[in-house]
Amino acid sequence: MSVPRITAVADGSAAQRFGLRAGDELLAVNGCAPKDVIEYQMLVDEPELSLDVRRDGMVLELEVHKQAGAPLGAQVDSALFDRVRTCDNHCEFCFIYQLPPGLRPSLYMKDDDYRLSFLYGNFTTLTRFTEADLERVVAERLSPLNVSIHATDPDVRAAMLRNRRGATSLRWLRALLDHGIEVHGQVVVCPGVNDGDVLEDTLAGVADEYPELASVCVVPLGVSRHTSEPRLRPHTTAEAAAVVEAVHEWQQINRRILGRRLVFAADEYYLLGGIDFPGPEAYEGFNMHEDGVGMAATLKMEFLGQADDVVGTRPGFFAWVDGAPASGYRAPRTDGSTGSTPIGLRPRKGAPVGVVTGEYGAAVLAPLVASLGRGDVRVVAVENRFFGGTTAVAGLLVGTDIARTLAGEPEGHRYLLPDVCLSQGMFLDGARPGDLPRPVEVVPTDGAALRKALDG
Repeated sequence: MSVPRITAVADGSAAQRFGLRAGDELLAVNGCAPKDVIEYQMLVDEPELSLDVRRDGMVLELEVHKQAGAPLGAQVDSALFDRVRTCDNHCEFCFIYQLPPGLRPSLYMKDDDYRLSFLYGNFTTLTRFTEADLERVVAERLSPLNVSIHATDPDVRAAMLRNRRGATSLRWLRALLDHGIEVHGQVVVCPGVNDGDVLEDTLAGVADEYPELASVCVVPLGVSRHTSEPRLRPHTTAEAAAVVEAVHEWQQINRRILGRRLVFAADEYYLLGGIDFPGPEAYEGFNMHEDGVGMAATLKMEFLGQADDVVGTRPGFFAWVDGAPASGYRAPRTDGSTGSTPIGLRPRKGAPVGVVTGEYGAAVLAPLVASLGRGDVRVVAVENRFFGGTTAVAGLLVGTDIARTLAGEPEGHRYLLPDVCLSQGMFLDGARPGDLPRPVEVVPTDGAALRKALDG
């Protein structure tokens, strides 16, 4: 078990007033050694705190007095202080298996930890979930959680996870729902494996066995050029359209039976199938926005000023490996600052603007940019050669591909880069914005921020 280290102490906070410093190692809070940032935050909510810290090799005891529930004002360096619960499934569609060699080691860590589901929105299969985990989730109300379903047929699910416990682990989903825990489900559809009749059976099983689920997203598998699985292949246009049709049919059934749609298709399916996106009302609050459901609709509303609130983009697939939550429980994938952040020299005022994004993002943004009627704004689509295959989302863009694309773009223009492709100021391939051949401005990944950057 590692010891959490204090990375920052807020000015004027209780932590600062009572002598806590950045660099201190936190051994215990009121005699308890916290296992993770969840327990840490619960412990430091108390008004009277006794902190055992190690500083320069010496163990000190600091007494802290504050109002109950008031923040301590100290940030720790990781989300989990004990060992990450790694994944013992061997799913052929797992994207971790499809990563190229040579990336930083943390990116190859497969987790199946319910705490990371709560903290970062990761999906857990529940194959390593235990009675003790259920007791903690229920007692501390660790909600919402995200659960990978993939198939409700036990044999199909066990085969997809390549883990015999996959046939029975959805019993924990039933237990979580019975205790009132909010759970969002996910079905990753693999052509020839769990599409067609299997998908129909799964959507029927969800409605029949788990109707209390907050939502279920149906997403296509991602296939990189580094996969070694012979069965993995992208959806055809017809297959993608069939998935959307099945989801729409079950939405209508669920509305009659449950009074809500329950299941939703990811935006990628509409793009793959050449189908128009449904209206905003069809997403019923955008519960699965961070999993790619309704991103296009919210971006359009934000861009056109039709949204009351900005949904933005939540932490992505690799968010948890690069540090603790910056504030609260969930950490933003940004360059570490807020707002539109210039990296390098800012081009002249009034210069033409290139909006840098992935190929899927370009398909969504191009008509929005065209609606402005401005000849000085264009969308710069970046082909993801690093991962290859079907990888086309902005969140998986790397510095190598962006650099190659920008090298062919004119100098002196403004280039806007979405913050979703950065984690702690770094691309997945280890490059940083300052390494790019053109200066870029890192902009929050939402339509309102993009429109403000363009107008400003």
